[in-house]
This record gives sequence, structure tokens and C-alpha cells, in this order.
Amino acid sequence: MSEDARFEDGGDRPLALRALEPDDLPVLSALVQDAIFPITEMTWDKAHRRFAILLNRFRWEEGPRRTPERVQSVMVIEDATKVSTQGIDRGDRDTVLSLLTLTWVPGQDGTGRVELMLAGDGAIAIEVEALELTLRDVTRPYIAPSGKTPGHPE
Repeated sequence: MSEDARFEDGGDRPLALRALEPDDLPVLSALVQDAIFPITEMTWDKAHRRFAILLNRFRWEEGPRRTPERVQSVMVIEDATKVSTQGIDRGDRDTVLSLLTLTWVPGQDGTGRVELMLAGDGAIAIEVEALELTLRDVTRPYIAPSGKTPGHPE
């Protein structure tokens, strides 16, 4: 019986990282900069205290490339006690969001808030009991549909 190829069989290894300390977050923030996702691909499982997004992440870790690539990645924030949004119409199921940065706002006794800043002045704030964020690639890289590397004015 033949078996389907797995992502791990390829030459490019999938990214799998975790942030457990505030100093870990800037690395993950750099990797998810310019990730895009439909609003329908973010979920908060209140019972399991887990917030997750399926991102189409630009592959910044590859450095400058002639052919820009993206990869689908799952970003999960554990111990989520509250999720709030600003500047997002959650009722518009066709909305596509663009993630600019992740930041950590400390609270008391290890608690805090992970803030996802979005293009167009939108934001998502996830209150957590402790910082535990994972980022894991779940598909093989693919050529960016735009064919371009995201740019930002200086």
C-alpha cells in the first residue's frame, strides 16, 4: 500500500516554535509579520481556554528570495481567559485580516495580554494566565499569490 508524502519528508523543515517568556515573543512576531487570514480562521475555544488562528504566513526566515513564499501556519495561544477585538467587523465573514505584530503587555503574577496589531488599525487582545504561544507550519511552502514581498514605508 502506498502512503501519501508528508511535509516532514521534504527538504524544507516546518517551523515549530513556542514562546513561554516575553523575550521569546519578538522572534515569533517577526515570523508572523504580514501574515494574512480570513476572519473565519480565528477561533476561541472558551472551554479549553485556547485561541487559534490559521495564518497564511510570509516566509521571512528564508531571507531575500527571487520567488516569495508563504506557508500555512497555526498560531495557538493557551490559557486564554478573554478575547476582545477593536476595529474589526466580526459579522463580516468575508473580511481578510493582515497581522503586523505581536506584543506582550504584562499583568500581575505572570498574567498578561497578547496583542495582535492588524493593518487598518484593527487589534485583537487575548488575556492569558501565562504566556504560552506556539507557531507551527502545517503545509508545504507555496509561491505567494501576489508574487511580491510585503513592504512597509520607513
